[in-house]
Amino acid sequence: MLINILSWVTARPISGSSLTQIQKRLLFLIPAIILVSSCCESSEQKMIDIISDLNKKDYNSRNPFCPEARVAQCDSLLKVPGRENDFYILNTKAKLLLETGDEKQAVAIYEKMVTGNDSSKRDLFEPDMGLAYMRLGERTNCMLNHNRMSCTYPIRDNAIHVNQTGSRDAIAVYESILKKHPSDLESRWMLNIAYMTLGHYPDSVPKPFLIPGLNNTDSAKIKPFTDMAADVGIKLNSRAGGAIAEDFNNDGYLDIVTSGTELDDHMHYFQNNLDGTFIDRSEASGLLKFTGGLNIQQTDYNNDGRMDIFVLRGAWKKNGFGNQPPSLLRNNGDGTFTDVTIAAGLLFYHPTQAAVWADFNSDGWLDVFVGAEGFNNGDSVNVHRSMLYVNNHNGTFTEFSHKAHCDVMSYVKGVTSADFNHDGLPDIFISTMDGRKYLLKNKGSKGNIPDFEDVTKQSGILANTNSTFTTWFFDYDNDGWQDILIADYKFEAPLGYYSAAEALGKPVPNAGGIYLYKNNHNGTFTDVSKQTGLDKVVFSMGANFGDIDNDGFPDLYFGTGNPDFGSLIPNKMFRNVDGRRFEDITSISRTGNLQKGHGVAFADFRNCGLQDIFIEMGGAYAGDAYTSALYANPGQNDNNWISIKAEGTKCNKAAIGSQLKITFNDKGVKRSVYRDLNSGGSFGSSPIQAEIGVGHANIVNELEIIWVGSRTVQRFHNLKVNQFYRIAEGSQKVTPIQLKKLSYHSMAEMKMAMKM
Repeated sequence: MLINILSWVTARPISGSSLTQIQKRLLFLIPAIILVSSCCESSEQKMIDIISDLNKKDYNSRNPFCPEARVAQCDSLLKVPGRENDFYILNTKAKLLLETGDEKQAVAIYEKMVTGNDSSKRDLFEPDMGLAYMRLGERTNCMLNHNRMSCTYPIRDNAIHVNQTGSRDAIAVYESILKKHPSDLESRWMLNIAYMTLGHYPDSVPKPFLIPGLNNTDSAKIKPFTDMAADVGIKLNSRAGGAIAEDFNNDGYLDIVTSGTELDDHMHYFQNNLDGTFIDRSEASGLLKFTGGLNIQQTDYNNDGRMDIFVLRGAWKKNGFGNQPPSLLRNNGDGTFTDVTIAAGLLFYHPTQAAVWADFNSDGWLDVFVGAEGFNNGDSVNVHRSMLYVNNHNGTFTEFSHKAHCDVMSYVKGVTSADFNHDGLPDIFISTMDGRKYLLKNKGSKGNIPDFEDVTKQSGILANTNSTFTTWFFDYDNDGWQDILIADYKFEAPLGYYSAAEALGKPVPNAGGIYLYKNNHNGTFTDVSKQTGLDKVVFSMGANFGDIDNDGFPDLYFGTGNPDFGSLIPNKMFRNVDGRRFEDITSISRTGNLQKGHGVAFADFRNCGLQDIFIEMGGAYAGDAYTSALYANPGQNDNNWISIKAEGTKCNKAAIGSQLKITFNDKGVKRSVYRDLNSGGSFGSSPIQAEIGVGHANIVNELEIIWVGSRTVQRFHNLKVNQFYRIAEGSQKVTPIQLKKLSYHSMAEMKMAMKM
């Protein structure tokens, strides 16, 4: 970047032989530019060194997410004379080996234990032995021989295991358990899934243990999605992490960036190849050298029109291992990124995975609220308060959470922002694992510091006190007011237990569901989860919303799971039916991946008006890594669409927080669709640009945009549908963007075409 500036400054002007006044002034700034560039470079190396040192310290048996160190500890104990066959150490080691990904050795230990221990001890390790066989089957089939349908629930066709040894051995173990403990719902769920992997569900499942109806297809008329990730060049096998779909090189085509939770998990950058495939530019972009990050988000913190990346680290980790810094990665505009965390004043050491970027003080620059995982139990290691970093307009930030009255002390797992009360100021909602919720109303700024008031109690949201995770603001019913979705994450057993109970119609403990709070337009909310059909077992981690059928109503996709290997449950998709109810379309859409789901993004990667779904898959441990998916939307109908990319001039350049209202006639009915410009849900970021379905409308009668901050209103009329547009704040025209319509092709097909 410095070379480009120097070349421009010293170039001969077109109009004459001397330097322009601007160039002369910039010549005096060259020393400062060199200093800033040098500062950023040293800042980046220091951050890389910090992460590297923390990664070394993570190799510790006290770290619950380092099974490798704990296996080594078991090996040391097993060398002690007289403890070579210690049952408890062997059982612990076998479970840890599943976490490291060594299923064969885990199975070998369990098989040895079967012959070497009495039946009373077998009850203690038999469930883990069944899981080991299941994981061995998944490794052999779904991971090492992955195909488009692998691990897709309900399992059928190409998802059926070719190597059936693991599942057959698992069936024998689970039937043994159920004969002794017929009420064990977790084992019953796993048994039915194991039979599915063989293609023998439901006929071969012993009737006393059958869970009927798991292979039923939904009644909704939905065309199935197809996982095209590997075909188009996105070959990513990862642990849990974040995902962003965004145009990072400003060519008009959407790219994908991912991260991984551990400090040795590298970030990846898949650039849109403009031909229906993606090219891996992780190393060339510099992102490969950055590691860690359970969640990532895009932002334009410096208002230069290029999307930067914010990386959050340390979530879930106890015993001080979660005290990790975030990273702010500046987009240099030349295909590379630079870590500017230290120079920006964002260096802190707290476990975080939740943040939201918004212009909280209405000054035209994006600030960031960061939720920390803290609880005050007298242990100073775990005292972590949420933070508010206010943008100083010069590439740096100042932390003002205490003065802004938003320094929440809670185990924060999700944060989101919107103007819920239509006063022109972005508010904050916080979801936590300790059962508390926070709705913080923005009361305006004193100087450049916003002031928040906790209005949770009067809002009506406190009734639900369960642990929660996924959350976002969105207008699910298009009434012009932002509603709140919260996903419950309370569990006391492996998640297969809850899925079996729900499928059998048994009472399900109040856990793992979804709470939808409708905005009452008066500062209060009403829980409408049951009446909208969202009172289902989900256990969401990563999730987002989009519009798969272009009807203008946002649909939902949830990545599910938890670290337990018994949590082999499908991701869930729900279709929004006219803003009145949601229907479960998981099975018929073919998006019910059984592996752990994290960062989710809805995006029109092909510029064809259809939103596909990218999800980064994988769990917390190396043994739970899995292949990410790109679910291609085949098109559900002949509905039309419009896509809007807004650019702020007075407001922040990305126009985050601005509000769109699209009005049109759909089969003779006047309708309006409302969208806030943001990246959507939890654990994943959709593009900031608005991709909006307009049903059967042939023209958009009116597009209204309320620019964040100034609240300036602009209206545009009679826009053609099925078109991309760019709108600049203050401009009186909408500019059509001409983009190539793409079709997904496999990398092999593209190579063959190039040879011809």
